[in-house]
This record gives sequence, C-alpha cells and structure tokens, in this order.
Amino acid sequence: MSLYDRLVAAAGDDWRAYVTHPFVEAMAAGTLPEAAFRHYLVQDYLFLIQFGRAYALAAYKGRTLAEMRYGLDGLRAILDGEMALHVKYCQGWGLTPADLEAADEDLPTVAYTRFVLDWGVRGDLLDLHVALAPCMIGYAEIGRRLAAVPGALAATNPYAPWIAEYAGDGYQQVAASTIAHLDALAGDGVGETRFRQLAGLFAQASRLETAFWQMGLDRA
Repeated sequence: MSLYDRLVAAAGDDWRAYVTHPFVEAMAAGTLPEAAFRHYLVQDYLFLIQFGRAYALAAYKGRTLAEMRYGLDGLRAILDGEMALHVKYCQGWGLTPADLEAADEDLPTVAYTRFVLDWGVRGDLLDLHVALAPCMIGYAEIGRRLAAVPGALAATNPYAPWIAEYAGDGYQQVAASTIAHLDALAGDGVGETRFRQLAGLFAQASRLETAFWQMGLDRA
C-alpha cells in the first residue's frame, strides 16, 4: 500500500467529504450555478499563485538535484499550464489575468494556502508534499470519477472542459507521479508516530479543500 493510500484511508470521512462534495457533483450534472464556479475559479487562480510558491519552496528544500527538479517542474506546470485553463475560462467573463491577480483572496483561500506554506517552512520536504497531496492527487480522482458520469463530458455541460482537464491522461500522470514521489520521500517507510502526524496534515488539507468547494457554493 502506498503512503497516499494509507493517508486516504486514515482521513476517512474528511477525504470523502472533499472528493464527493456537492460542488463537484453539480459540475458533473451541469447544474452548478455559474456564480459559484466563477468565484471558485477566480479564487483557485489566486490559490495557484501560492501553490507555485510552495513548489518553489520544495525546489529550495530539495536534498538532491532530482528533488530540486521535481519542485521546479511543479512550479512550471502551475505557472505555464494549469493557470492557463483558468485564464481561458475567465476570458469568457471579460476578466484578464491582471483582473484575476488583483482580486481579493477569500478567507478559505488564505487559510488553505498559508497552511501549506507554513508546513513547507517549518516541516521537511515530506510534510510539504503531504500538505500538497490532497489538491494534486484529489483533483485527478475527482476528474476521473466525474468523467464516468453519463453526460458529464457532453458539449452541453459548461463544466465538461474542467472535468476533461483533470480526467485526462496528462493530469492523471501528474497524480501518479505525485503518489510515487511521496513514496520516494518516505523511503523505507514511516513509523507510527510519524504517520499519525502526516495523517493529521493530510486530513486537515482535505478539510480545507472541502471548505474551498463550499466557498464557491456560498457565493451562488
């Protein structure tokens, strides 16, 4: 069992509440109010700026060149890849990248990103990547599951491009690489005390992900 699988099992209801939140279920059904998705997407753009900083921190804290490159690759994927999807969506609402960057951070955005950055600073590289894992891997799980819902990828569903992005091979490979990287950082394994600490980190990040979805619904 991978470290990720163990963390998901330990998170239990916290993980399930995140990956099956009504926000994502409504995306699959095509019934999510546009206002909810718009607020989420703007906040997710701001979220990704801070996650870019987290991956820059991962590169700095890398103990080997391979670990440094992993952090750099993550930073590039965020700045040059994932953020472009947000920009493309928001162009349809007349929002420019400058508009997105100038938006105010909502409280759930601040809480989640600073939680990750705090653990990145005071913890080790494994702490940082465990705090990042619910986002990096959870979106792949959500995308894959939603893509299997009848009609979710239909042209009539305004959220089909979002689902297709995270269900696609490219992002699925990112998630698989993240799972493998966690195992590599864990080495020969972690003791029970250390695992409990990591599981607490993972569960808290999962709860913060749930709050992020709810933030969108609360603006509907």
